[in-house]
Amino acid sequence: MAPVDLVVIGAGPGGYTAAIRAAQLGMSVACVEKDPTLGGTCLNVGCIPSKALLDSSEHYAHALRGLADHGVKVAGVTLDLPTMMTRKAQVVRGLTQGIVGLFKKHKVTSIRGTARIAGPRRVVVKGEGGEQELETARILIATGSEATPLPGLAFDGERIVSSTEALSLPSVPKRMLVVGAGAVGLELGSVWRRLGAEVTVVEFLPQIVPAFDKAVARLLQRALEKQGIVFRLETGAKGAERTKDGVRVMLAAKNGATETVEVDVVLVAVGRRPYTEGLGAREAGVKLDERGRIVVDARFETSVPGIFAIGDCIPGPMLAHKSQEDGIAAVETMAGQPGHVDYDLVPNVVYTFPELASVGIGEDEAKRRGLAVAVGMFPFTANARARALGETEGQARIVADATTDRVLGVCILGPRASDMIAEAAIAMEFSASAEDIARTCHAHPTLPEAVREAALAVAKRTINI
Repeated sequence: MAPVDLVVIGAGPGGYTAAIRAAQLGMSVACVEKDPTLGGTCLNVGCIPSKALLDSSEHYAHALRGLADHGVKVAGVTLDLPTMMTRKAQVVRGLTQGIVGLFKKHKVTSIRGTARIAGPRRVVVKGEGGEQELETARILIATGSEATPLPGLAFDGERIVSSTEALSLPSVPKRMLVVGAGAVGLELGSVWRRLGAEVTVVEFLPQIVPAFDKAVARLLQRALEKQGIVFRLETGAKGAERTKDGVRVMLAAKNGATETVEVDVVLVAVGRRPYTEGLGAREAGVKLDERGRIVVDARFETSVPGIFAIGDCIPGPMLAHKSQEDGIAAVETMAGQPGHVDYDLVPNVVYTFPELASVGIGEDEAKRRGLAVAVGMFPFTANARARALGETEGQARIVADATTDRVLGVCILGPRASDMIAEAAIAMEFSASAEDIARTCHAHPTLPEAVREAALAVAKRTINI
């Protein structure tokens, strides 16, 4: 094919977004993807299928236990797992096919195969029809990440699984052990707990969701324990062996105590690592750090001029929306426009029930930075819409600078937190004060009123509690 302005390696959220934006800016673009479908981990085996299962399992749990409170009596509720999985697949297919349509619309050339960087302006793609060489003015690496394995618990795809296999288990396990209490472990643990599994979560650190404030983490843990999830904190999984019917796992607590448990499935969810092996980046002179991440400058350019990188394979939060913002900023700077992503303003969401979402920094981090803060909190038990929904667990919290009143961070544990956090992100993007949020009229009755009341609480003048 003819030389292009940009070759994007990887068609995940960062890669496909960058390819489309580059095309909008007038560049000729080719996007290389090794997997059969576009969309990367997020659309195929990550964000989208997990949310489909979270919603479906939540409907099932609500039918079993929650509808009676609303005067809706349901008898004979049964689980049809194959139908649930089919629906998940349909959601995924619709979105991945949507990217195909977007590429056609913007005249992005989609190439199936495994890419290897052969130089600053050359990419070799190995596909079913053999190899082809692409000539390009620039290369953008958007290869994402993969699940991190744990020593002694090697993935076998059946009994010791990563999040990929945990999205497609053929039946509900009687007992599931989740190693890692981050977003992935808690979300998938919640899915299978709602569907009937006995779920135990082990976490080496002294709190779940370690990226969040301790106080909020304790509230989420309490909520999940009410749903039947068992937590073993300051405990690690040190090894496992397959048995005839499952897996035998050795657990070791921080205090030195050990225990062996037998489960049907072990989900290892201890994080993700950059996917850069076999790419040819190191051989081309691209600098990587000690964790295998590609080092980039403020323009997302690597140590090799003309080669850029974004998303999970560079430093920063490993989140799909962060990758998208990276991609847009990178190609806009290529086109001579300003581009920047403030990683302190990337929302972080855990899609459990209740949901947990935050943006900015929490109270714990503010104290670590030596900042004087004022904190406002408002519980959903005092929010009229939450009471009408029957979903009153959790709270909205705002951390503001004690001197300037500028909002430093917002954390929401409660219903629809993933949607509500957008208000906080916009406010912080424009350097809002807690007073700005407090003075903004919110519709009544709505859940976001809890955010406004938390802003009022910063100045100790809440109305409804």
